[in-house]
Amino acid sequence: MKIIILGAGQVGTSVAESLVSEANDITVVDYDGERLANLQERLDLRVVTGNAASPSILDRAGAADADLLIAVTQSDQTNLCACRVAKTLFNVPTRIARLRAADYEDHPQLLDDTNFAVDHSICPEQIVTDYIRKLIEFPEALQVLEFADGMVTMIAVRAIEGGLLVGKPLKTIPLRLPNIDARIAAIFRHEQPIVPTGDTVIESGDEVFIIAASSHIRRVMTELRRMDQPIRRVIIAGGGNIGFRLARAIERSINVKLIERDRRRAEVLAGQLSRALVLRGDGT
Repeated sequence: MKIIILGAGQVGTSVAESLVSEANDITVVDYDGERLANLQERLDLRVVTGNAASPSILDRAGAADADLLIAVTQSDQTNLCACRVAKTLFNVPTRIARLRAADYEDHPQLLDDTNFAVDHSICPEQIVTDYIRKLIEFPEALQVLEFADGMVTMIAVRAIEGGLLVGKPLKTIPLRLPNIDARIAAIFRHEQPIVPTGDTVIESGDEVFIIAASSHIRRVMTELRRMDQPIRRVIIAGGGNIGFRLARAIERSINVKLIERDRRRAEVLAGQLSRALVLRGDGT
């Protein structure tokens, strides 16, 4: 597959490292020639120095016969413009853009083929925000992952003594949860994976990965451990993109205090958050 990666920052470099192989022909575009040279020394790929949204630069990068464009520069505008150019001038089949601003999530029509022509948009800050929000919602969890647009959840919890399923084989789950379709996907015991079978017995201290409908996941968790008290008060240190998104997502149900060092940023946050208390100061 011929892939063009726009941006050689942390995200672009990580993507290149993950995709570079004999099966993929990778070209990375960035303004910083020194950064590109360092990348080319470590990885088997092509580099092009210049404006990632420029038609001539995309042409030099091989957009005419590329299969995939991944636009992950620091600029949302550059990423959007590059996707539009790649679609209009070079008809690149698939275009992915990293978008940091929340505004585009509120207007998804801007990303369709008649506008910026983005097939898939990715917001790393929003992904991290959603992950933290789920951990706040399930304080007992080690990990929380959603699938099927949030309809299915996989959650990792540590089984503790006193849990109703602890010390019992997995085949008793349907008896304990007769109207709930739940599956044990994996068990880690002493940091070693165990392939679960019906005769596997859950022990105290096991890390258990459970898959169930999102509406049933809390009921399943009660079978493995006592439930902690719900989180009611949260302090967020740092009012950057992630801190602001998280405060905005949870402020209506949780008492939030957000600490931000920069005075101007703190004033902006205070004006955009309706219930969270913004404190100017050093989070340490």
